[in-house]
Amino acid sequence: MGHVERARQIPLELPVRPARGRGDFFVAEANAMAVGGIDTWRTWPGSKFAIVGPEASGKTHLAHVWARDSGARIVPATDLAGAEIPDLCDAPVCVEDVDAIAGEATGEAALFHLHNLVLSEGHALLLTAAAPPAQLGIALPDLASRLMGTPFARLGPPDDILLTAVLAKLFADRQIVPAPSLIPYLVPRMGRSFGMAQRLVAEIDRTSLARARPVSLRIARECLARLEAEDDDNGE
Repeated sequence: MGHVERARQIPLELPVRPARGRGDFFVAEANAMAVGGIDTWRTWPGSKFAIVGPEASGKTHLAHVWARDSGARIVPATDLAGAEIPDLCDAPVCVEDVDAIAGEATGEAALFHLHNLVLSEGHALLLTAAAPPAQLGIALPDLASRLMGTPFARLGPPDDILLTAVLAKLFADRQIVPAPSLIPYLVPRMGRSFGMAQRLVAEIDRTSLARARPVSLRIARECLARLEAEDDDNGE
C-alpha cells in the first residue's frame, strides 16, 4: 500500500482594507481636539494645521477624512523629493509623516517649496507627524521658521472606551467578528497604545489562520502573552 502524503494546508492571508470614512472614526477625549481642527479647516490660521501623535494613533485616518471634506491630495513626506510640486498645489494638500524627512536636505527643500506654493495658491495644508512642528528637528532654517507657528492638535493615548472601539474596528477591517467576551478581556490587560492594538489584532489573525481555527479567547490570550514576552525581551 503506497504512502499517501497529506498536503499541508497553507493559510491564506487576505489583504486588510482599513475603513477610513468619518463614520469609522470614534471620537473620544484623546482625539477630540484633532477632530475639531479637521472640522474647522476653512478657518485655520495661516491655512495650515498639524496632527501630532505616535504610530497608529489615527493620523492617517483623520487625513483621509479631511481629504474627503476638502478635496485634498495626500502625499507621504518621503515622496516629495521626487514629486512634481506644482502639480500637487492646485488643491489642498496633506503631507504625512513629516518627521521622516527631518534632516534630509532634498525632502526638506521639497516641503519648503510645497508649503510656499500651496499657501500662495490659496489652498490649505495639513501635516502629520510624531512630534509638534517646532520639535521635528528640521535643518532648513526657512522651513523650520515657517513650520514653527503651525497650530497643531495632539492625539493622546486611548482610554478604555476608545481602545475598545479601536479593537472592534481593527477586527472589522480584517472581517473578523470576535466573541462578545474577547475585547473586554483584552482591553484591561494589553498595552495602552494604538500600536499595540494593531500588533495584537494582526497576531490574533495570523494565529487563527495558521491553525485554521476561528478567533477565540484562547488564541487571543496566547497572542497577548506572546507579544508581551517579546516586548519584555526587547526591553520595551
